[in-house]
Amino acid sequence: MKYYSTKGTVEPVNFQEAIFRGLPADNGLFMPEKIPVLPSSFFDELSKMSLPEIGFEVLRHFVDSEIPDETLKELVADTLSFDIPLTRINDSVYALELFHGPTMAFKDVGARFLARCLSYFTQKKSNQLTVLVATSGDTGSAVANGFFNVDGIEVVILYPSGKVSGFQEQQMTTLGGNITALEVDGTFDDCQALVKQAFLDDELREAKQLTSANSINIARLLPQSIYYFYAWAQLPDEAKNEAIFSVPSGNYGNLSAGLIAQKMGLPIKHFLACSNTNDTVPLYLWNGNFEPKPSVSTISNAMDVGNPSNFFRMLDLFDGSYQQMIKHISGYAYTDDSTRDAIQKTYALYGYILDPHGAVGYLGLMDYFRSEQGTGILLETAHPVKFKQTVEDQILRDVPVPAHVEKTSLEKKSIPFNANFTDFRSFLIDKQ
Repeated sequence: MKYYSTKGTVEPVNFQEAIFRGLPADNGLFMPEKIPVLPSSFFDELSKMSLPEIGFEVLRHFVDSEIPDETLKELVADTLSFDIPLTRINDSVYALELFHGPTMAFKDVGARFLARCLSYFTQKKSNQLTVLVATSGDTGSAVANGFFNVDGIEVVILYPSGKVSGFQEQQMTTLGGNITALEVDGTFDDCQALVKQAFLDDELREAKQLTSANSINIARLLPQSIYYFYAWAQLPDEAKNEAIFSVPSGNYGNLSAGLIAQKMGLPIKHFLACSNTNDTVPLYLWNGNFEPKPSVSTISNAMDVGNPSNFFRMLDLFDGSYQQMIKHISGYAYTDDSTRDAIQKTYALYGYILDPHGAVGYLGLMDYFRSEQGTGILLETAHPVKFKQTVEDQILRDVPVPAHVEKTSLEKKSIPFNANFTDFRSFLIDKQ
């Protein structure tokens, strides 16, 4: 399998080179040259397969023997060592709970797979790899956990100061070791711009072997398609052809992964791209104009992205056609007040606790079902405890911290930083 740039001006590369580079030299995004359509026999057996078995069958086509099958099976099983249950909220809505991993966010899946792939490939290399990641919340904690103490790999996480939850900040800043957290005076978009500039700096790339752990890295994104298959397999048989996936969206990697699953043959009826007031993509879906803008802070902070990178992967999957895209995706955007109201009402009516991101996905389904029918699956991308105060203010009860992640006394070790690329460049070159 070769991977090309969405800008199409550089030569395609193999899987290993794509994940080590992170970004193509032309500042596009890597995409697989071919998305395989899985055979009907795979779908016939899907409900009988385990999550790791599904993961291996999906990913082996994209790795294409660069990792031997038996080794890939081990990597996938180690990545997917927790369940991703589909939980019924009401007669027409289910929540796909993506928060049962070590950092309680959907990004555990992609970050853990990427870490294990890079670890496998770096065993054959003598020089150290530096992983750069910009985060608006959950990516940082998932990457920190996934790469902690991995030999031969240093991780530098950039996050916007004061714009992530306390729980998220604790998870990404307290490990130390090979994990360095930079607390940037700016927005997520500033953090993402620094990372992208670093990859386009030839001298810096020569001095430090850089790769990315954001969803701009294709090995972060591809494993996210696995849980769309797993969710579909858990639906009642009569609902399988009516599946509507509602995806709370920030940088749109999660939605891009769902579109890849659909192109592999998964019969998804429709997607909902649901955002907070950072509504760049919903506006595009409404009027055909993609107009990035500065991000604004919200209570669903992992979606606080004003210039989402993966929009261009979405566009690429539809050959640049706006008309084709809107046949498959509807866009919705919601305020913080609406989000709080959804958390409150869903708990009052059904006893289910949504986090602020899942609440945005729930709102999208409610709006979609005003004119269309189907079975809704909202992606619950993070555990409500990561937004403890916001959620508890709405449901008027305590949200307990799961025992496997309860670490409250660790010292914060972040480094205050500015959004100046020259300073960031110097920091990376000087870092041993």
